[in-house]
Amino acid sequence: MLKNKIAETDENWVAILNDPHIAASQLPDAPIPSNLRSTVAWLCAQPKAPAAVVVNGDLAMFDGQPGDYEYFARLIKPLRDAGKAVYLMMGNHDDRSVFYNVLEEEKSSVPTVTFRQIRIVQLPHANLFLLDSLKQQIVAPGELGEEQRHWLSQALDEHADKPALLFVHHNPRFGGEPEHFPGGLEDSEELWKIIAPRKQVKAYIHGHIHHCNFFEYEGMHLLNLPSVGYVADEKISTTGWTMLRLKEEGAEITIHTHRADHEWNGTRKYLRWRK
Repeated sequence: MLKNKIAETDENWVAILNDPHIAASQLPDAPIPSNLRSTVAWLCAQPKAPAAVVVNGDLAMFDGQPGDYEYFARLIKPLRDAGKAVYLMMGNHDDRSVFYNVLEEEKSSVPTVTFRQIRIVQLPHANLFLLDSLKQQIVAPGELGEEQRHWLSQALDEHADKPALLFVHHNPRFGGEPEHFPGGLEDSEELWKIIAPRKQVKAYIHGHIHHCNFFEYEGMHLLNLPSVGYVADEKISTTGWTMLRLKEEGAEITIHTHRADHEWNGTRKYLRWRK
């Protein structure tokens, strides 16, 4: 049984769950919902709660049907019952309208950017900028768009006192893995012009690829983190979640995998922020 008591919060600890891909048709003991269920159970069992649980897009399996979000909501309910702060983001397999119809509490009454699921989470050592890169359902590439980029420019200037970490579902088309650029963020060049000169931006954190690796691009960390739901090729990837420990001048990443014997499990990497 999951422990649903409200735990003390660790303000420097962040959980990152990418690409859960839940579908109403999935049986309870099928691998994909089982992966999310076990991840939620692990988080609920920790003596201290993370300050934020960021679910970085592709909540739904294919095209974001109502039953998908209803099932997803039931799977993450123990986190909310335990008082943990959960932030849900959009990916290319999501449908914003359906998402808001099912999870009405997720929609701001005064949207910061028209019909976009964005947030700023302010923590002692960093500000988390949760962005919405859903351009079109099922189509692989994403886009922030001019309005959201303009908002981001202003928001970064208004919150320049701490390191800024960008969370985006889609991979950027700079640094990283060029073979995945076609399915990544279409307005990456425009985004780079915003974030490169603003030295408080330290990292770009994404999913979408269903793999795990770490890159640096002109001093900025690019973190491609594992999928909770599934991978395309189990010979080179596996499913899991990521814990981020924020520190004064950087952060420590720890990868947890659903396969206890996988080489990624327990992997730790220290990230030093660019000056």
